[in-house]
Amino acid sequence: DEPLSNLDAKLRVQTRAEIARLHQRLGTTTVYVTHDQVEAMTMGDRICVMKDGLLQQVGSPQELYDHPVNIFVAGFIGSPSMNFATTQTEGKDLMFGGAKLELSGAQARAAESVSDGAQVLIGFRPEHIELANGQGGSAVRFPAKVDVVEYLGNEELIHAQAEGNEVVALLPSDRKVSVGDSVDLAVPMEKLHIFDPESEKTLVG
Repeated sequence: DEPLSNLDAKLRVQTRAEIARLHQRLGTTTVYVTHDQVEAMTMGDRICVMKDGLLQQVGSPQELYDHPVNIFVAGFIGSPSMNFATTQTEGKDLMFGGAKLELSGAQARAAESVSDGAQVLIGFRPEHIELANGQGGSAVRFPAKVDVVEYLGNEELIHAQAEGNEVVALLPSDRKVSVGDSVDLAVPMEKLHIFDPESEKTLVG
């Protein structure tokens, strides 16, 4: 139960790798309990996500990352955490403040599955956000204003305000985004998650 919680960051990474090697060598089933999603993602073949003692989802790390069944799993898996924002349905599209998100495919069907004008929650991961320059119709676009830039070397964490929501984007550092910039952000359509805010379950099946 959380055996690495008291180790410093460097030793934690080394020990994770050593435990993974040991598990592969022994070939035995191991149950590892952790509140650290990085440990779960890097060490687990299958992950059981629990909340308040209730099982939320079981699957491979890739399945949980790509297809979270609800808001809790979506926000738990991935670092930085998934962005969430409230939108309103308009036919098969969504209104994100003053920006219209034109949907297609499974996302459009999800929007049409609820009543027109209903609120739904969209989710998108920081690493799936791009600057909108050159984006075609396969991406949803929205304006944002940058208020914090965290330089990480080859990447930058961009904190921005978009239609009253804080959005975090993980961009290559050569994009040269600065505090105060107004930018258009884009999320590839296939990376957009849509949730029912009442049941908190995914609408994209």
